[in-house]
Amino acid sequence: MTSSGSENPPTILIADDYDDNRELLRLLLVGANYEVREARNGTECLAMALERPPDLILVDLSMPEMDGWRVFTELRRNPQTERVPCMAVTASEIDRARALEVGFSGYLSKPFRSNELYDIVAQLLAQADHASKAGSESAKGA
Repeated sequence: MTSSGSENPPTILIADDYDDNRELLRLLLVGANYEVREARNGTECLAMALERPPDLILVDLSMPEMDGWRVFTELRRNPQTERVPCMAVTASEIDRARALEVGFSGYLSKPFRSNELYDIVAQLLAQADHASKAGSESAKGA
């Protein structure tokens, strides 16, 4: 799924309070050659993202302590993480439109198919890479 070469694989941070959900996502993403980090709740996700910003964050919207909505808001407030793409992951179809309205980069509805996960992750990472390169080019020209 990722290009093979000397580059490090993209890092994906998964935030979900259900062990089985994290395990499934981790197995699928590690199998697709991504580096995966896991958070059990929103507070842990935010701390991990600030400590070492990942390339992509998959965040469950319904978690105890700090839900995915709050995590997203806090990530966007911090210059270190404001541009990290975040994908909302939830079983609620009602949350889909709201997640995209508030600025989530993508949405994954549970249950999902592995191909759907791979496609969305690849698309979001490609968009982030393109935006990063465009930002670097405009900074060079300034």
